[in-house]
Amino acid sequence: MLPDPLLIALTGPWGLIAMGLLVLCDAFLVVVPGEIAVTALGALAVSEGAPPLWAVISVAAIAAWSGDATCFLIGRRVGLQRWRWMRTAKVQAALTAARRRLDRNAATVLFTARFVPFARLAVNLTAGASRLHPVRFLSLAACAAAGWAAYQAAVGAAIAAILPGGPLVAVVVSVVVAIAIGVIIDRVVTRTQRRDTTGRPFR
Repeated sequence: MLPDPLLIALTGPWGLIAMGLLVLCDAFLVVVPGEIAVTALGALAVSEGAPPLWAVISVAAIAAWSGDATCFLIGRRVGLQRWRWMRTAKVQAALTAARRRLDRNAATVLFTARFVPFARLAVNLTAGASRLHPVRFLSLAACAAAGWAAYQAAVGAAIAAILPGGPLVAVVVSVVVAIAIGVIIDRVVTRTQRRDTTGRPFR
């Protein structure tokens, strides 16, 4: 079992606040476990009945959208060369790939990138720097954030509904599954980027 003070904190308003802050920071710092926090609270929503699942999804969606919108504004104001970390080879390659994909299909790219931390940052910055219309970006980003939040919370909720053992088991297994899904998505995106760059399947 989770310690009672921790369980009380996570299932109350402070749990939602902490999750929202992690998701918001996740928009800028890819090492912040925003996805894991949403999945964990989704599991608690089912195993403990609190916080409500709709609240987990709503707070996560608002925080995700706010982070994406902030990255968009940063890209619009400062461009893609202002800071040293932006000029590294890895970041420039990601930004170039994001620009190429945005030119082809902005809606698909924004939805897909929401599920991939580093791609999400690159796409949102590039969307701002390339002067994608703000209303279009914010509308697409809102839909993507809502879909992402619902998906992440549903993963935790589904695991909690299937597995016995209380909140500790549900949270631990949900976190492991969230990490595994993240690794799989990251590898698929990496393979796709290499295929686009070389013009042949990655081996």
